[in-house]
Amino acid sequence: MLEWLETLPGTTWQERWNASPSATYANWVSAPQDWLNATGRTTSKKRTELNYLGAGVLTLIGADVIRPSPQWLASNSSRYLPAQIIHACDPEGFEELRTSMSESEWTSRVGARAVHTLTRVIAAYGGRLKDIVVGDLLSFYPVTGRSAHSGIRLAYVWLRDRGNFPDHAPGTFHHLGVRTGQVSVEGLVDRYELQCKPVRDLIVDYLKKRQSSLDYNSLKNMSFALAKLFWANLEQHQPGIASLRLLPEVAEGWKARIAVKTVHRRQLDGSLAKQVAPRAGAASIHMQVRAFYTDIAAWALEEPTRWGPWAAPNPISEADCTVKVVVREQKARTDQRTRERLPVLPALIRTANRRLREARIRLKAIEGAALESQITVLCESFTLPRRAARVDGTPDKVRDADGKTRSFRTEEKHAFFAWATIEILRHTGIRVEELLELGHHSIVSYNLPTTGDAVPLLQIAPSMTDPEQLLLINPELADVLGAVIQRIRGSDGAIPCVGTYDSNERIWNPPMPVLYQWQVSGENRHVSISSIRRALNDTLAASGLIDGSGRPLQFQPRDFRRIFPADAQMNGLPPHISQVIAGHRNISSNLGYAALYSAEVTEAHRAFIASRRALRPFEEYRAVTAQEWEEFLSHFQRRKLALGQCGRAYATDCTHEHACVRCPVLIVGAEDRSRLAGTRQHLRVRIGEAQTEGWLGEVEELAVSLAAAENKIALLDARNAQQNSSVFLGIPALNQMTVRAAQIT
Repeated sequence: MLEWLETLPGTTWQERWNASPSATYANWVSAPQDWLNATGRTTSKKRTELNYLGAGVLTLIGADVIRPSPQWLASNSSRYLPAQIIHACDPEGFEELRTSMSESEWTSRVGARAVHTLTRVIAAYGGRLKDIVVGDLLSFYPVTGRSAHSGIRLAYVWLRDRGNFPDHAPGTFHHLGVRTGQVSVEGLVDRYELQCKPVRDLIVDYLKKRQSSLDYNSLKNMSFALAKLFWANLEQHQPGIASLRLLPEVAEGWKARIAVKTVHRRQLDGSLAKQVAPRAGAASIHMQVRAFYTDIAAWALEEPTRWGPWAAPNPISEADCTVKVVVREQKARTDQRTRERLPVLPALIRTANRRLREARIRLKAIEGAALESQITVLCESFTLPRRAARVDGTPDKVRDADGKTRSFRTEEKHAFFAWATIEILRHTGIRVEELLELGHHSIVSYNLPTTGDAVPLLQIAPSMTDPEQLLLINPELADVLGAVIQRIRGSDGAIPCVGTYDSNERIWNPPMPVLYQWQVSGENRHVSISSIRRALNDTLAASGLIDGSGRPLQFQPRDFRRIFPADAQMNGLPPHISQVIAGHRNISSNLGYAALYSAEVTEAHRAFIASRRALRPFEEYRAVTAQEWEEFLSHFQRRKLALGQCGRAYATDCTHEHACVRCPVLIVGAEDRSRLAGTRQHLRVRIGEAQTEGWLGEVEELAVSLAAAENKIALLDARNAQQNSSVFLGIPALNQMTVRAAQIT
C-alpha cells in the first residue's frame, strides 16, 4: 500500500491518499489492484491479495498514517476496525468506558454498533475518546445507514454521561439528528425556487412583517400559500411574470387551478391511483392572497418607498373568500364520520385489549426461552436468534415460519400505547397534543373541604386558545394512567424527564416527566404523534372494521374528541356540561362536535332557553355566595347514611325524625343489602325481647320498622332480579305478521 501511495502526488501520506481514487471510490481496492496488475506483482490468488490490501489499509488507519473520510468509513469499514483502533489509539479510554456499564450493554448488538461508531470517529478525525465532540457524531449521521443510527444515538449517550460534552448539550442525539427546528423566513420561501427575485424579496419582507403576530405553523402555512400555491403557480403558467398586477384572465385561470388538486388514493386492490379532487382549503388560500394585497396597499401609505411600487388591484374578491358552503360540507362529512365510528368503538376497544394481551404472551415466551431455540406461541412458531441484541442480555427479534423478522418488544410497546391512547381519549375527549403533554404532575388531587375526601383530577395544559382544564378521573381512567406510570418508572421509582418536541412550533421543550415516553436505542424518548397514529392503524387493521365503501376504517386521534361529546349527549349529558368538560369557550364549538341534531333544532332549542330565561326574575341568575355554596355542598354530604343515601330535597328538614329505615325517600343500592339484612335481624331480636318482657308498645313500633326494612329488601331483590333477567319484547308470531301484511296491502 505504501509503495502504491508513493506513486501519487503529495508530500504526506494523507495528501497522497486524498489524491488517490481509493479515497472517493466505493470500491477502493480497484485502484491498488490495477497497479499491482500493471507492475506484475499480483498472484493467482487474488483473494489473498485483497486481504493483504485490506490489512494494509487497516494498519495505516490504526497508526494514524491516513484518515479516511466519514463517507469512506461508512461504506468500507471493516469488522476488524474496532479492535484495531481500540488497541492502537486509546485502550485505556475504551477500557474505562467499558467498566462504566454492564457487560450485557457493552456486548449487545446496539452496544457493538456504538463501539463501531466511536472507532470510526477516531479513525476519521484522530485523537482519543475524550477528544470526540458532538459535531463528530453529527458528521456520520447522514452518511451511515439506518441500522447504524441506533449506534450513533447510544454512543452519544455514553459520551454525554462520560462528560465529553458541555452542560448545554442536548440530552439525546435525537434533539440534533432528527428534529431540525425552525427554518428562517428566507428558507421557507427559497424552498420553492421562485424565479422572480424582486417578488421573492417582497414575499420574504411581507412574512417578516407578519411574523410577530403568527405562530411558526401559521407562518409556514402562509409561506406555502403565497410562495408555492400563488406565485410559483403563476410563474409555471405565466413564464416571465414580474408584477402583482394580474390580468383578469390570469387571475381567473389561477383560481380555477387552485380549486382542485391531485391526490393519490389507495384502491381496493392496494394500488395507488392519481385522482383530481376539489381542494377543501381553496377559500382559505384566497383569503391569504387577498390579505397579502390588502396589507401591501395599506402599508404603501406608511412606507411608500418599500410597498408603494407593489400596490395593485386585488384579484381576489370578497365573494371568493366565502366559506359557508365549505363549512357546511365539512360539517356534514365530520358528522357522518362520527356516526360511522361511534357504533364500532366497543369493537375497537376489544381489539386493543386482545392485541395487548397477545403481545405480552409472545414477549413473555421469548424472555424465558433459550437462544437459537424454537418456540410455539398462540399457534405460531418462531426461531430465536443466536445472540442477544438488548442491553439486558435478552433477544430482541425473532423469525417466524415464513422467515419474516419480528420484534415482540416493539409489537408489545405499540400495542400498549395504542390501548392506552384509545382508553384515555375516549374517557377525556382531549386533543392528541394535550395527550402527549400529559405528565406525572398532571395527576392532582382535590380534598373536599367538608369531609377531606381526596378526589383525583387530571390537569390538561392549555391548547390552542382554550383555557386550562381539570377533569375528574373515573376508575377506568385511573387504571389506565396507573398502568402507564408503572410502565415508564425507572429503577429508582422516578419517572424520567425527557425533552418534548413541539411539531407545530418546531422547538424543543425543557425535559419533563411526561407519561408518553419509551426507550429507543438505550435512551428515553418522547412518543411522537406519528407513532400514535401508526399504533392506532395497526389496531384498526387487526379489528377488520370497514367503512360504508368497503375500505378499511380509519381512526384519527381527532375522532375521539368528536365521539366523546356525541356519546355523552346521547346518554343524557347536557350540552353545556359537555362544553365545560371539552374545554370550549362557548357552546357553539361543542355542538359542532356532537353529530346529533340538525342546526335548525339546535338553534330553536337555544332560542327557547333564552326566551324562558328572559321571563324569569333577574335575581335568580345572580352568582351564589360562598356561604350558600358551602351550605349546598354540606347538604349532599349529610345525605350519606349507613343504609344508603337520603333523597330529600335541598333545604328541607327530615320529616321522619331520622327514622331512616321507615323513610320512603331512602335510596338503597345493592351494596347496602347486607346492612339492611343485619338491621332486619336486629329488629327481630328486639321484637322477641319486647314480647318476652311484655312491652307491647315497643313491639308495635318495632314491627313498623321491621315491615319497612323487609319491604326495602324485597324491592331491592326485585330490582336486581329484573336487571339480571331477559325482557320479553312481544315479538309477533308468524300468523300475526301475515295478517298485518295483508291488512297493509
